Amino acid sequence: DFLKEAFARIEDSVANRIRNLLVVEGDEARRQDIVETIGNGDVHTTAAGSGRQALKLVEQQRFDCVVLDRKLPDMAVPDLIEKLQRRMDRPELPIILYGLSSTSPEEESALQRISDRVNLRHVKSPERLLEEVNLFLHRVEANLPEEKRRLLARAREVDPVLAGRKVLVVDDDVRNIFALTSLLERYKLQVYHAESGKGGIEILRNIPDMDVVLMDIMMPGMDGYETMREIRGSDEFRSLPIIALTARAMIGDREKCLEAGASDYIPKPVDLDRLLSMLRVWMPAAAEVAQSEATTRT
Repeated sequence: DFLKEAFARIEDSVANRIRNLLVVEGDEARRQDIVETIGNGDVHTTAAGSGRQALKLVEQQRFDCVVLDRKLPDMAVPDLIEKLQRRMDRPELPIILYGLSSTSPEEESALQRISDRVNLRHVKSPERLLEEVNLFLHRVEANLPEEKRRLLARAREVDPVLAGRKVLVVDDDVRNIFALTSLLERYKLQVYHAESGKGGIEILRNIPDMDVVLMDIMMPGMDGYETMREIRGSDEFRSLPIIALTARAMIGDREKCLEAGASDYIPKPVDLDRLLSMLRVWMPAAAEVAQSEATTRT
């Protein structure tokens, strides 16, 4: 039922030519920059200068996506996100955290706790912001002005380290699969996905030349820890890079992931630029190991 409702909402969003975007940013100049970066005739942008103003706006209008600065003048961002979710009753609503503003350790921990039940993304650059908004609002890129198409082109310059490589996403939340797949495919990666640990292992058996695995930790049944241990139990996957994705950032989490077989670790909400950097680091390393093993066998 959830999937049917989610797809119905997506179809409804695509059918409506004008989408509604809410931008929440305390600084007037930055707020205007965001509106100008995204703006076009196919998106109606409403800007709020505070969390309280944003909460009033969502009671008056339906929004298809929300862009939030990481630091607001009147309330903590995690508190605003939870209030937005309660007032709109739409767990699939995309929320994009934008900017380089620092947050307190308490706020960062709160963001990670809610990331499993909120469609939350974090971006730092104007190019990535435009890319994410286009993705979530299903915009037709060909209809964008030339300067915005150039902005997107810079964000998607073909990276020979990434292009053509195979990535397996294992996550029980279809929203996370959709968001990660859409991002990675824009960088010419071949993306496979599974909604369970057992499903992920089955895909690896059928496609043993996978380059990297993105493994959600908090899955029902066979969780990410158990799945990684089983993968590492097979000789052919001993050197396969596995990046663990977890909603928690507790002391010892990284060590627990590494002990279970993860090559690296990234907390949710996933910082997309950081994830791409990790992929660039680990996939060449995997290729070098595979070449070394092939040389040893010969």
